[in-house]
Amino acid sequence: MTEIKINVVGAGRVGKTLISLLDGTDGCRIQDILSTSFQSANEAAQLSKTGRVAASYADLRPADLWILSVPDTQISAVAHELKEAFENQEKTGKPSVAFHCSGYFPAEQLAPLRSLSWSLSSVHPVLSFADPQAAAAQFKEALCGLEGDEDATALIQPLLEGLGATCFPIRSESKSLYHAAAVISNNFAVVLQAIAREAWAEAGVPDETARKLNAGLLSSTVENVDLLGPQSALTGPAARGDSEVVAQQGADVAAWHRDAGEIYKQMSLLAQKLKATGFTK
Repeated sequence: MTEIKINVVGAGRVGKTLISLLDGTDGCRIQDILSTSFQSANEAAQLSKTGRVAASYADLRPADLWILSVPDTQISAVAHELKEAFENQEKTGKPSVAFHCSGYFPAEQLAPLRSLSWSLSSVHPVLSFADPQAAAAQFKEALCGLEGDEDATALIQPLLEGLGATCFPIRSESKSLYHAAAVISNNFAVVLQAIAREAWAEAGVPDETARKLNAGLLSSTVENVDLLGPQSALTGPAARGDSEVVAQQGADVAAWHRDAGEIYKQMSLLAQKLKATGFTK
């Protein structure tokens, strides 16, 4: 198997996770690592047996695969920097494959690199990267949204699947809606748990008990949604049609926390639609 030389731009939590996973994988070699933070780049390099910290874009060597694990708003700027650094075709050698890790932007955010004849893709691991070590351990069961050029995905998908991930296609034109679904499923669920804990505290429930209530309800909800689907798993006053309870409870929540009261009202309306039709729209 031909060795795949990999350069990484961006050595934050996602970059460190991918470096630790790909280093030592058969046929892969981490080559250069560039980050706005030298400390982060150095820490990432230490996760690899072969990774070298690059001082600048001009210091980066040609690679077969480029991973841009930078914040969403920096992807286009990094692509421009790479284009300028590699416009000399003698330096680039054969065309490379590049992907970014944004769940929001499609592969075309890397469009400046097309002038180098590079193939482009985006990879969105549906995983929390709050802790790189935990993310690396969980990656073997991760789902990864993949879109972009066919020859790029043909190289990237086997690598990800070799790490234990399962890839699924995303329509490039629907990337924003796709990512919003992930935000609703994950981030907003966390916000709702915070509101619930604050409400329990306001109601006089001890913190440790609230934590157990939170954990028990959340785990059973996940299990029921997975087993039964959202419509059948839905319970509570809105699902039962207890309009009087919904109205009074919504007013009580609003009196305590205006924004949470509005969330309660709108979520109750969506819950009624879901229970009645199977859809929220």
